[in-house]
Amino acid sequence: MNNSPRIYLDNAATTPLNPEVLEAMIPIMQEHFGNPSSSHAHGRKAKGIIEDARGKIAKLLGCSPAEICFTSGGTEADNLALRGSVNSLGIKRIITSPIEHHAVIHTAEDLAHAGLVELALLDVNEKGEINLNQLADLLQNPTPTLVSLMHANNEIGTMIDIQEIGELCHRHNALFHCDTVQTMGHFSFDLSKGYVDFIAAAAHKFNGPKGIGFMYLNRKNKITPEITGGAQERELRGGTENVHGIVGLAKALEISYRDIVAKKTHIQNLKNTMIQLLQEHIPGIEFNGNPFDQSLYTVLSVSLPPNEAGSMLLFNLDLAGISASGGSACSSGAVGGSHVINACKPGTNRTTIRFSFGKQNTVEDIKYTVENLAKWYAVETA
Repeated sequence: MNNSPRIYLDNAATTPLNPEVLEAMIPIMQEHFGNPSSSHAHGRKAKGIIEDARGKIAKLLGCSPAEICFTSGGTEADNLALRGSVNSLGIKRIITSPIEHHAVIHTAEDLAHAGLVELALLDVNEKGEINLNQLADLLQNPTPTLVSLMHANNEIGTMIDIQEIGELCHRHNALFHCDTVQTMGHFSFDLSKGYVDFIAAAAHKFNGPKGIGFMYLNRKNKITPEITGGAQERELRGGTENVHGIVGLAKALEISYRDIVAKKTHIQNLKNTMIQLLQEHIPGIEFNGNPFDQSLYTVLSVSLPPNEAGSMLLFNLDLAGISASGGSACSSGAVGGSHVINACKPGTNRTTIRFSFGKQNTVEDIKYTVENLAKWYAVETA
């Protein structure tokens, strides 16, 4: 058992809280405890804090504060966008892909099973890239449509050109929803360009607190809430706002934008180093997605040659003090393996490990991880 501090390489599942974020949240919890819906001074102060945070987020993203709706996280934001589009905007068809996050694909399936929409799934190749020609062909059909595609896949890192797809959708009068949970805080966005109608984000993916996220809703679209019982968030979401979480979200995004170039440079170097070392030490190593092209720099999905005990690799890495993932943490208890890998490489018998990097990781972390992975893989294939 490794007695040194654990190495955390599962940042796509969640990230450690930035100390600056915690520092910003503590006074809110200690001093500004008023209910934002109350009309007295305590309530007005809390409401002002929320609106100040909303304004900061909107400025960073190039949108209006009125276009930001706070949610409990990315899953709720995805649900609100999809269900709200069907219930309020006359959407009769959803086009998505089989490798979307379950917050999207399961929601779309639920709406289809209820007879509310048609559901069309785009083909994906072995790298997880969608068929753009197929999307263009489907959009020729005038049925009122919502296209929902994630900016970067949470398991394999494959990215779409969000502006290109948004403009394609709008040329055919379709709405475009993009799950940006894995890219918010890691890339810059300029929503003033109008290429997207909805996005979803979660603070804990960019060193903010858990339990808070937001949906961007283009001002031209008006939807009704899915959570009723209160008029909060401009009547888009009932329930008392998570004031300290909202402050933490805004602070985390502010820090991410401040440090975005240095962070990307550092993390991309870690990813490149791991790719090189794995290629040197494990014969037959492959990578899911396309890490050498348009790929999320925080994620590396490793595909190992078939072996009899591949499922033990994660367990042995854990014993060695290394936290990694076999896929998405959101579906870690699922039976049948990764739906993403199954869609991209049906029938594969290779073992997949997802390593995802954060700004706290070092090159030494990567070297130690590859050393242990190579050692255990050699033992299991001997």
